[in-house]
Amino acid sequence: MPKANEDNPSALSQVQRRAVSELLRVSPVADDLARRFQEAGFGLALVGGSVRDALLGRLGNDLDFTTDARPEDVLKIVRPWADAVWEVGIAFGTVGCQKDARVGDVDQRFQIEVTTYRSEAYDRTSRKPEVSYGDSIEEDLVRRDFTVNAMAVALPRKEFIDPHGGLEDLAAQVLRTPGTPQESFSDDPLRMLRAARFAAQLDFEVAPDVVAAMKDMSGRIEIVSAERVRDELNKLILAPRPRQGLALLVETGLADRILPELPALRLESDEHHRHKDVYEHSLTVLEQAIDLEENGPDLVLRLAALLHDIGKPRTRRFEKDGRVSFHHHEMVGAKMTKKRMTALKYSNEMVKDVSRLVELHLRFHGYGTGEWTDSAVRRYVRDGGPLLDRLHKLTRSDCTTRNKRKANALSRAYDGLEERIAQLQEQEQLDAIRPDLDGNQIMEILGIGPGPAIGRAYGFLLELRLENGPMEQDAAVSALTEWWATQS
Repeated sequence: MPKANEDNPSALSQVQRRAVSELLRVSPVADDLARRFQEAGFGLALVGGSVRDALLGRLGNDLDFTTDARPEDVLKIVRPWADAVWEVGIAFGTVGCQKDARVGDVDQRFQIEVTTYRSEAYDRTSRKPEVSYGDSIEEDLVRRDFTVNAMAVALPRKEFIDPHGGLEDLAAQVLRTPGTPQESFSDDPLRMLRAARFAAQLDFEVAPDVVAAMKDMSGRIEIVSAERVRDELNKLILAPRPRQGLALLVETGLADRILPELPALRLESDEHHRHKDVYEHSLTVLEQAIDLEENGPDLVLRLAALLHDIGKPRTRRFEKDGRVSFHHHEMVGAKMTKKRMTALKYSNEMVKDVSRLVELHLRFHGYGTGEWTDSAVRRYVRDGGPLLDRLHKLTRSDCTTRNKRKANALSRAYDGLEERIAQLQEQEQLDAIRPDLDGNQIMEILGIGPGPAIGRAYGFLLELRLENGPMEQDAAVSALTEWWATQS
């Protein structure tokens, strides 16, 4: 296992203790698998993120291995041993499997990937990596993205392999590439996004030469498929410190290529038109939304927080009195959000939810600061629909003023709204607001068949329900017939 370095013995000793503890925990499964490879005449090593996470003391039950065995040989070894096997990544040399095992006194489920030694490279026009297999673990490690991911532990003998100084970089919390950054990013331009993602996930600094290469080569990201970019962006946004990674994307120009609406928020200010930096505001809203999460990272909420003001640059107006206005930026922003997320191949449902939150993020302020009427509460709940809880969090997060008195006043006002929603919810089914008469009843009462008139009648009764609350059936029938009499 790793030996302490004279330059930083305390940091590396701590890393060593964590690694030993983590590897001992997974040894029953890892060593068992390694012996099977050994008996078949092949080597097996824990590699990449699994070794990094073991050294950080955060190794989970997702284990990555590398081997000199070709995929067809890997299948022969793992099929009799694993509880489930899948071949989704076999074209890239990866075989996946699941193993249920008892570790100590606990039954655990391990998700395992075994990848043949390989190297990857892009040509200038390809969107997919070309895979060729290698014959040594050193050859495999040099093609990895960063030194902290280019370490391995050969099993079952537990030999630590670190030809590129990944252990020292891990202790120093810095991201470097095994070879030159230019070679690494030429092989796979997605690694530039991965640098930003790991900065956000691990709170590591990115080495200056890596940042410089990201700036010089940012245009290369355009050959990577939208799906791969989206998946990497999601990991960044779901990281503990997404601001750090997003700022790096903006600094290097990568954001201009994959999410240009974000750097566009850096609105210039001058002595005549002072207004807060929308870019910094958006990152702060994202951080504040994260603080309000209750059940783990919420990608829909985080995307909405990041993108909620992207309509401001297009709607900015300098008024005669010196103020700056952004009228209807929420509507413009919702359309821009839909367009960008669609281009990044997000699911229709996620596009719909995030763009709807962007559209609604100012709705609370539209009702003013006075007492909320029952009608206003009903409409707010109806507008939020299943996104209401996220809308609460987004609206609260959107207050970034340094004026404590103003911030406290906004917080109290929203507290009041949530109390009103709870009070009214006890009296009515606010989360399922519908007219007091259904379509069949409307047709029967009016003596008409299906058609546009039914929709108009339904809309009239829904407005009545929102305005006045639940009605007795006789009152609803009377209101409907009176309305119908006015229709030509």
